[in-house]
Amino acid sequence: MQAGEAVLRQAANPVVVSDIRSRDTQDLIEWMRETMYDAPGVGLAAPQVGLPLQLAVIEDKAEYIKDNPDAAKERERKPVPFHVIINPKIAIDESTKIEFFEGCLSFAGFTAVVPRARKVRVECLDHKGEQRIIDASGWYARILQHEIDHLHGRLYLDRMYPRTLMSMENFNRFWKDKSIPEVRKLISWER
Repeated sequence: MQAGEAVLRQAANPVVVSDIRSRDTQDLIEWMRETMYDAPGVGLAAPQVGLPLQLAVIEDKAEYIKDNPDAAKERERKPVPFHVIINPKIAIDESTKIEFFEGCLSFAGFTAVVPRARKVRVECLDHKGEQRIIDASGWYARILQHEIDHLHGRLYLDRMYPRTLMSMENFNRFWKDKSIPEVRKLISWER
């Protein structure tokens, strides 16, 4: 689904716990996993595939990180194994905000700087319907916030600094090797 689809702007419905282990839900998880890999992406929420369910898949593979170790360090980005979050509740540590470029499979071809909390705690169910608590920081915290936003009908467009919105082509040509402080000097996004 791309921006403009109603399902991306509506709050998703909780998944019934008794349905989590069903063949339909397990098939959905596997299909979403394959879709995320094909994109490629690091997360995919059910509304992005047209289903208004509070379910997302997440994985940040080492191969996505290895080509730019400086950027990975700046973003506090480390590999995150594949997992599923269902009916998540997020607690955001507002004391530290960090800003980085963010993209979305549902707004393909674009990126912008988005402020996010550096640390979060997520309480959710996993793919087996078991309770899970995730304490995350850095890039992993950003992924969780991004995917959980999808479950509440929000896109990164709602949080971005509008002056930083650009095509991925121009990001790759001019900006991808610049640090956020360098970008801030060249594009003033203070309001």
